[in-house]
Amino acid sequence: MDMRVTRSALLGTTSIVMIGLGGFAYAQPAAPGGPAASPTEQAAPSQPPPATTATPATPAPSDAAAPPASQPSNTTASPASSVAPAEVDIPVVTVEGRQSKPARRANRGAPSRPAPGNATTAPTPASTTAFSQAPFAPSVQTGSQIQSSTSASFGNLFFTAPGATSAGLSTQSARPVLRGLSDAKVRIQENGIGSVDVSDIAQDHGVPIDPLALQKTEVFRGPGALRFGSQAVGGIVDVTNNRIPTAVPIGGVATELRSAVTSVDSGWENGLLLDAGSGNAAVHADVYGRGAQDYRIPSYPYLVPPTPAPAFNGRQPNSATQSAGASIGGSYLFDGGFAGLSISRFTSDYHVPGIASSESQQHNQLEQTKIASKGEYRPDAAAIAAFRYWLGYSDYRHDEVDVNSTNLGDFQTIGATFKNRQTEGKLELEAVPVSTPLGMLRSIVGTQGAYQQLDTLGQAILLPAQTTTAAAYFFEELRHTDTLRTQLAGRIESVNVSGTSFDFPSTNLPPPDAPSSSPSKSSFLPTSVSFGVIKDLPANLEASLTLQRVQRAPRALELFASGPDDSEKTFKIGNPDLTLETANTAEIGLKRARGDFRFNANVYYTFYDKFIYGRATGNFCGATFATCAAGGDGDYIQVAYSQRDAIFRGGELSWQWDVLPLSDGIFGVEGQFDTVRATFVDGTNVPRIPPLRAGGGIYWRNDNWYTRLNYLHAFTQNDFAEFDTPTNGYDLLKLQIEHRQRWQTSPWGPVEVATGLIGDNLLNADIRNSVQFHKDEILQPGRTFKLFLNVKYGAETPANAPISAVRTQQADPIYRKATTVPSWDWSGFYAGGNLGYVWETTTTYAGFIDNASQTPLFGSTPTARLDNAGIGVQAGYDWTAGPVIAGIEGDFTYANQHGRSASNCPGAVCNAALLPLNAPMSADLGYRLDWLASIRGRIGIAVTPNAVAYVTAGVPFGVVTASGSVAGFTAAGAPVATPYNVDTFRFGWAAGAGIETRLAGNWSGRLEYLHADLGSFRATPNLPAGMATSFDADARVKTDTLRVGVNYRFGAADRAAVAN
Repeated sequence: MDMRVTRSALLGTTSIVMIGLGGFAYAQPAAPGGPAASPTEQAAPSQPPPATTATPATPAPSDAAAPPASQPSNTTASPASSVAPAEVDIPVVTVEGRQSKPARRANRGAPSRPAPGNATTAPTPASTTAFSQAPFAPSVQTGSQIQSSTSASFGNLFFTAPGATSAGLSTQSARPVLRGLSDAKVRIQENGIGSVDVSDIAQDHGVPIDPLALQKTEVFRGPGALRFGSQAVGGIVDVTNNRIPTAVPIGGVATELRSAVTSVDSGWENGLLLDAGSGNAAVHADVYGRGAQDYRIPSYPYLVPPTPAPAFNGRQPNSATQSAGASIGGSYLFDGGFAGLSISRFTSDYHVPGIASSESQQHNQLEQTKIASKGEYRPDAAAIAAFRYWLGYSDYRHDEVDVNSTNLGDFQTIGATFKNRQTEGKLELEAVPVSTPLGMLRSIVGTQGAYQQLDTLGQAILLPAQTTTAAAYFFEELRHTDTLRTQLAGRIESVNVSGTSFDFPSTNLPPPDAPSSSPSKSSFLPTSVSFGVIKDLPANLEASLTLQRVQRAPRALELFASGPDDSEKTFKIGNPDLTLETANTAEIGLKRARGDFRFNANVYYTFYDKFIYGRATGNFCGATFATCAAGGDGDYIQVAYSQRDAIFRGGELSWQWDVLPLSDGIFGVEGQFDTVRATFVDGTNVPRIPPLRAGGGIYWRNDNWYTRLNYLHAFTQNDFAEFDTPTNGYDLLKLQIEHRQRWQTSPWGPVEVATGLIGDNLLNADIRNSVQFHKDEILQPGRTFKLFLNVKYGAETPANAPISAVRTQQADPIYRKATTVPSWDWSGFYAGGNLGYVWETTTTYAGFIDNASQTPLFGSTPTARLDNAGIGVQAGYDWTAGPVIAGIEGDFTYANQHGRSASNCPGAVCNAALLPLNAPMSADLGYRLDWLASIRGRIGIAVTPNAVAYVTAGVPFGVVTASGSVAGFTAAGAPVATPYNVDTFRFGWAAGAGIETRLAGNWSGRLEYLHADLGSFRATPNLPAGMATSFDADARVKTDTLRVGVNYRFGAADRAAVAN
């Protein structure tokens, strides 16, 4: 992927936004209230702000406001304005019956129902949130919290959260760890649909979710978690964004720019989010990108360095990352519900640290295309409160790439490929609450199904496998009194896993050198039940009790693992005899979410019947089982899957105390503590468990400023498993300074600008992660500073009262030249055509590999040009808000592009055994792209009364045809030529910019540039048996288009004419 294009486009967007800030026609006083939620946070309740240490973070100005300083400390705030700890009550599902529906666009002062004949204020469904309380208080991070984290990946957002951490060899491959549980025991989902990746297979596999595109993350457990999966024992990590909108933003258009730089890795990140709509339609689009070099570390990374020891340059070797993505979605909003669809694309190319990985410059190229849909309908019925559905399809792939150095030069080869195609769907019915002798009963029943096809090539741990899941569940809440309620949930699943099992010897050592294998199918019927009691106590206290029995079926990896992971550097051995894993848990919680002193405390005890885990055997391997040896010198740690009874017990505590008013603000202190002890019933230790941690800090905040200093100490982890090593403790110090300023009225509506400086690991401590493999070879980033800018157009006024007792001063006025207002109405539907020229480059990473030893022999990187003229059509819909124009567009271009390249390997290299016969190998590589289409969002600003400059981004797609032939020789010296022809449907990401101006009547003309990256795909032919050398090709397709076009705008009108 050409990250320079992404970076330039997003930096250009930053410039446009900052220019737009200068467009005020008159002085803009600051709003008396604090800043508002971002466009993507409009439907979310106020939440506390961030913390890398994720203690119950003190509310920043944009998130929540405490009671005014002049009020007594025991003042009880409303739920909308209360200051809560990091764990607050966030609803999950609707339980209310039929109600009068609010307007889709929450107009200030507008009636909840539209006036007769006014279609633009058609009613919208109420928020799809659930009970007045969540199934137990979840841990929440809002968009502003996420931005103030120094994490560059989804998983590391949880690194220091109470009761959580993360595991991953790369900063881009981190995955949440909850109470010592990870991988298949923790479900990650996006808007209720599984993230659908292979991050639960190995610690080098990334989660295809970027923090730049997030509105909120939350972790919840208990009865409500069984609605989503049997991983409820670890917890559900739910990610929320607005990719499927449920409402139209106030004013019709809302945008947000997120931008930051980091010092420890010379990193950058940019994201642009757009929400628009009117009447019955709402759309969302986002595009983002980030990049970083090898990060700096405090000391030499390898506790046991190889001989000779690699030189140290102050950085973690092989830790650079880059990623980009885009999404577009829309919803139809109607009386009583909504239905929406989104398509998203994520790509990442990240290096994997470690001694062996650094030597080969190993890096993973990840890509995912995801299509998701969800909806809700609330009929006006006596028994049914709501129908809901979720549906998702994902096409995921990543290649594990090595750089090979030979006397003929460096070249890339793919060591392993994972492809995951998965479909998941869920249908849910909620009943109208009914009165019973025990209280008001609210009920939900649902069914869920999924199918996963996991295909692998090369050193990819396991052979292809299929998993089919069907489940049914129920969720009940009984409110006995105003202060007492109970919850009960149950789930039953049918899980069928098919693959190839291997018969490894009990010692996990050869002989035999190649264990026998056979097709295998395993079926499981896990059943789970969870019961909870929630009691409201005096002084804003809430107590809870959870008792549950949760069963989980083994995953394909745990059953059928059979070899090396080229990137994680582990050799995993599955166990086809695994049975159901059962977790029996008791948990007690006590929290106080309101008032000057707030806290959340939980203690838990879990007994596992047949706990499934991967244990290090003490053996080390090369790329084949024949190389495994006890205490050997291979690069791969041998890990075998087993089952044993185990006990997990622990607890978490987080608290805040607003001590006193200070300088028109609030001064407070905070703290956190968490621990988990995990042992088998014989007293030995469960592997890879996080250490005990404790910390605290101070903060000060007012309506515009938020400052925080936080310290966290992790104790030495001496409770390690056999063949593991202890992990030293560390001290983590973080400083946070943020400023947010809001202008309530401007030509674009409410505007908010937030800037901040975050300092993390200020003590430059050596930090190693006890839950990851190869921790003795990888240090976490050293001292870092992050400077961020966040600009929001169309930000809503917060519902919270200001922190200070009295607002006596407004922001200094800003005077700028008058903003241009379009004289032409750009809103509405349009269609047209275009002509242009398309420049396309297809780069192939070609490699020739010895079949016997799987040793790379030779490689090259030929490039094919596929330039040609193109003709196309486009259609879209625009919304306007003052000088801002935003919309959605689809286009189709026919260009008939084709080109060829070649790669040749000398006979002395590829077939040295056949000398003196000169037996070279050659590959003729042809590529063709007949057409390319895309769906994109766009946002622009009027630069003259009749012209708009805009940026655009979205998801392109097309069919790439790879054809050609590979000529070589058999081991006997016979020449062989093998033709191939492969069609591959590709998705990608696109970004560009243009200018459009009115021509005459309803016609407009445009000039547009668009860059599209369709990612990489394997174009490897199947060569006949007996070949001494195999051939592997990985191709990447990128296009650049410059085109002119015209559009006819249906219903467009001159504003002056309308006025007259």
